[in-house]
Amino acid sequence: KEDMAGAPREGAYVHGLFMEGARWDIQSGMIAEARLKELAPSLPVLFIKAIPVDRQDIRNSYACPVYKTKERGPTYVWTFNLKTKEKPARWVLGGVALLLQA
Repeated sequence: KEDMAGAPREGAYVHGLFMEGARWDIQSGMIAEARLKELAPSLPVLFIKAIPVDRQDIRNSYACPVYKTKERGPTYVWTFNLKTKEKPARWVLGGVALLLQA
């Protein structure tokens, strides 16, 4: 977070997200199996930008829901496409989601 000198020309840097049901592997840049006793590990600073639907590469990605809190349903915000080696069904069955607050 401290390494970010300023706002990017396009997109945004986002920090403060937590992942429930899995973790983010910084080395591979993909979703990984959760570690024991880590209920909602924080994600590193992410660079996000809008991409037109026809240019999105959603192969090997999980459509991860983002919620304001641990409560599902009315706290839904949007969906992030996160890279994965596993089939997306694995993360769906595990209830993997991103949270704005832990």
